[in-house]
Amino acid sequence: MTALLAVVVAAGSALVLVEVVHWILRRLGRRSTLLDDLATTAHKPFLATMIVFAVQQALRGFAGDFPGRTGVLHALVILVIASVAWLIGALLLVLEDAALARWRVDVADNLKARRLKTQVVMLRRVTVAVIVVVTLGVMLMTFPGVRALGASLLASAGLVSVIAALAAQSTLGNLIAGLQLAFSDAVRIDDVVVVEGEWGRIEELTLTYVAVQIWDDRRLILPTSYFTTKPFQNWTRTGSAVLGTAEIDVDWSAPIEPMRAELRAVCEGTELWNGRVCVLQVTDAVGGMIRLRALVSADDAGSLWDLRCLVRERLVAWVFEHRRESLPRVRAEVGESSRILPARSGSRPGIEPEASDDARVFSGIGDGNERAATFGGPEEPVVASASGMRQ
Repeated sequence: MTALLAVVVAAGSALVLVEVVHWILRRLGRRSTLLDDLATTAHKPFLATMIVFAVQQALRGFAGDFPGRTGVLHALVILVIASVAWLIGALLLVLEDAALARWRVDVADNLKARRLKTQVVMLRRVTVAVIVVVTLGVMLMTFPGVRALGASLLASAGLVSVIAALAAQSTLGNLIAGLQLAFSDAVRIDDVVVVEGEWGRIEELTLTYVAVQIWDDRRLILPTSYFTTKPFQNWTRTGSAVLGTAEIDVDWSAPIEPMRAELRAVCEGTELWNGRVCVLQVTDAVGGMIRLRALVSADDAGSLWDLRCLVRERLVAWVFEHRRESLPRVRAEVGESSRILPARSGSRPGIEPEASDDARVFSGIGDGNERAATFGGPEEPVVASASGMRQ
């Protein structure tokens, strides 16, 4: 009767103590997000740990010999180990969430936040796995027979490890690749990538696989070793802002400068453009047509896609409405003719119009000089002339 009363008093005291601490943390949590998260996440594991520990100490101190005493105390030891591991895991999760809360990923410039989120998520998975393995190991070591078995197996551990490594070679490779991805900064959560010909976003990054959300909401699941053994495109490796192109084919008679002005008007009239790059260039002139490439920039890949579609749509509409004679056409000359076609009225042979800044990618625009230094080298600046680009 004394032992039962001691157990009830110990459990009740532990319950009261935990609830008092929880109430204090909730009050302090009004001013601190960390304490509020701690009070919410660690409440149950702390309660379980204190009650099991109090009951164990009460039985040890007040209960005499009774049938099954050794088994009951052993079971309580295992429960204490499990509850302490649960509490440690909860505390680590609170600290990891606090680290993530300092960095927002729902902003335009979220490179550091995405890097930290990727590393914290990977550390969380590793931490949980380590806690589970260590807890199971400590529990097994409480059995005398297991301790003796461990000593006998120690001599053959080398052979067993070799066999296990060969059997789980692919799994271990993915685990190592997952850690490598997390801390090498090659790819992060929310990065925009192109893999297997698909454009998408890194949705989930684990120790064994990577989930890529394709633009049409499909999911491409790849092993982590894919990103360490095969090439892939990372559009947001150094920043979320990206460049993109929209190409159209027009007739040789198409007026370039008015189309550049139209492109500039389209970019300045939409919030999708980030104000960095807005360039229209002639990139090809074969097959009786010229190819115009509009190079534009946006703050993120999603905005860039919409901006490219908008630019292409507006340029096509402008050509159709204002310069229908510049629509793509196929010319054929029947018979022999050596007559030279006359120049168009109003043209001035030998005088080339000066190209605007919107015709230059490596100079003349906001970050063109920086791009020229990057691709041409600091000692070989690229300068654009009226007739083209030269070094």
